[in-house]
Amino acid sequence: MLVDSFDFRDALRHFPSGVTIVTIKCGEIVHGLTVSAFASISPTPPLIMVAIDHKHTAFSLLETPGAVFAVNILHEDQAPLSDRFAWMPEETRFDGGEWTTAATGAPILANALAWLDCTIYATYVAGTHNIYVGEVISSGVPRPDAPPLVYWNRGYRHLATERD
Repeated sequence: MLVDSFDFRDALRHFPSGVTIVTIKCGEIVHGLTVSAFASISPTPPLIMVAIDHKHTAFSLLETPGAVFAVNILHEDQAPLSDRFAWMPEETRFDGGEWTTAATGAPILANALAWLDCTIYATYVAGTHNIYVGEVISSGVPRPDAPPLVYWNRGYRHLATERD
């Protein structure tokens, strides 16, 4: 028998994770959402993965041939931007932050901790989500010394540093 979804989510809230904004370009459409289901996979070729719920607008966009995406890794001062991309109406999400593009044309957050610009390498169905494997075409680290934004136990947290 499988664990019920409440117990599953309760257990996972104890796993700290970084916070990202995944941005998508599909033709002339741009879209973005806050995602914590992100991981690196391989350095050669450079591959990462994100998991997107089938109910989310991003799912249908990423299923469109030619769609590209970027993963923007947030620093600790960007919690309001994370909230904007998680809860605000889609048409106002890009009103916050300074945006640019790189190789694929997917939106890049200019002052992110780091970013990865990707084409879709592979897709896998996994329950209620699809796993999108992205081949990293370009990357940048605009804020190398900024502490990351961390989500743990239903809230944003700050890392303790040597100076703490």
